[in-house]
Amino acid sequence: MDYDRVKDLKGVLRNDFYWGYATAATQVEGGWNADGKGESIWDRFAHTPGKVKDASTPDDAVLSYYKYKEDVALLKSYGVTGYRFSLSWSRIIPLGGKDDPVNEAGIRYYSNLIDELLANKITPFVTLFHWDTPQALEDRYGGMLNKEKYTPDFVRYASVLFERFGDRVKHWITYNEPGVYTLAGYAAGVHAPARSSNRALNEEGDSSTEPFIVGHTELVSHAYAVKLYREKFQKEQKGIIGITLHGNYSEPWDENDPLDVEAAERAREFEIAWYADPVHKTGDYPASMRAQLGDRLPRFTAEESKLVLGSSDFYGMNSYTTFYIRHKDTPPELNDHSGNVDKLDTNSKGVSRGPESDTYWLRTAPWGFRKLLNWIWKRYGVPIYITENGTTAKGETEPSEAVLNDQFRIDFFNGYLEAIGRAVKEDGVDIRSYFAWTFTDNWEWAAGYTDRFGVTFIDFESEGKKRYPKKSAYVVKDLFQHMVKA
Repeated sequence: MDYDRVKDLKGVLRNDFYWGYATAATQVEGGWNADGKGESIWDRFAHTPGKVKDASTPDDAVLSYYKYKEDVALLKSYGVTGYRFSLSWSRIIPLGGKDDPVNEAGIRYYSNLIDELLANKITPFVTLFHWDTPQALEDRYGGMLNKEKYTPDFVRYASVLFERFGDRVKHWITYNEPGVYTLAGYAAGVHAPARSSNRALNEEGDSSTEPFIVGHTELVSHAYAVKLYREKFQKEQKGIIGITLHGNYSEPWDENDPLDVEAAERAREFEIAWYADPVHKTGDYPASMRAQLGDRLPRFTAEESKLVLGSSDFYGMNSYTTFYIRHKDTPPELNDHSGNVDKLDTNSKGVSRGPESDTYWLRTAPWGFRKLLNWIWKRYGVPIYITENGTTAKGETEPSEAVLNDQFRIDFFNGYLEAIGRAVKEDGVDIRSYFAWTFTDNWEWAAGYTDRFGVTFIDFESEGKKRYPKKSAYVVKDLFQHMVKA
């Protein structure tokens, strides 16, 4: 850790700043059909040949369903003050629907995990939905493509969680990265439920319309779940609730070209404001999206717009990297979801956006992260909870000394955490949490076990998925102990 670089950032973060690690149920739990758990769309996807890079499944993942006490002890040793995790809908309501039975074994697991965290003075941040719709709802009526049927099912699921866990959980997130879920699952078709216009890849789907229909369903169902919480639970339980949105920073390819400057702003609107403007600014989609997409972009009813606007107590922010954005002169393609731009790794002067990780799209770019924090704060003006940020590193194939001394990841965290400190101290941005992605190496969706994001190395070949702490976990601890006000 480069103390000299951050010496002036001592105590810049609020004394109630939460920091720790984030995970998702599908990626870490395992026990995919244990104790009455139902099938999720990711269980179906992973068991379909050819869908996952290394042909793996999350059947066992990293066994956190069975090893949660060991994991909480490890989190405690890392010094964290918070842990963000998601609940598996199909573990709690195996068939998913509003009239379907609750699985008490699933409730018991999460209740025990919450109690274990609290006993170790770790605050739970609970995500209701991290991409794993119950397969039964997909089969029944097409899942999120059917807003009218899906919304009451989601709201009932939320109600069960508030009733059972709300006495202890004070930080709720409805959806994780709704935009990534829609684009990967319904535009590119490379994630569950594997729908797109590409018939070589997917049997069904329409990339030009379905992502926007699904995104609309997510926003409306989120707003109804928040309405329920605020009206029925919030006063007594004294918690907060919101939604977490993805978005990387877009920097003009040529900062002196007004068309590139405009294109970069348009890219930010297509990626981030798609969800953030309806929730935090206008109750409607950005004008740039409506101009390009026309009636393919659904319209909020007056009631929906009123309900969605202000439906998050904070800005939940997931961000990893930065891209250079260049304006395209040609008309937008039908299946364009980015605002008709080119995304590039170097700018007009040949400057790289940052060092390469082991993930093709992810490069270390703390300079863009600080710019994005400022853009979000200026545009929306609500407290920011950073709920995901992290990196893979090349060559992490075995728990060797070099791999566990993960310098690339350490450099990443040094840069990004300094950016947070500077954004708070020098720019006046209100930031309340930081959850690194991720606690352990895990099953990384369609990449399987090939992408390692963890500050804990997992030996996936070992029977118990043996855990090995990486040095980055302790560097993060030292940085926050320095930066959070005592």
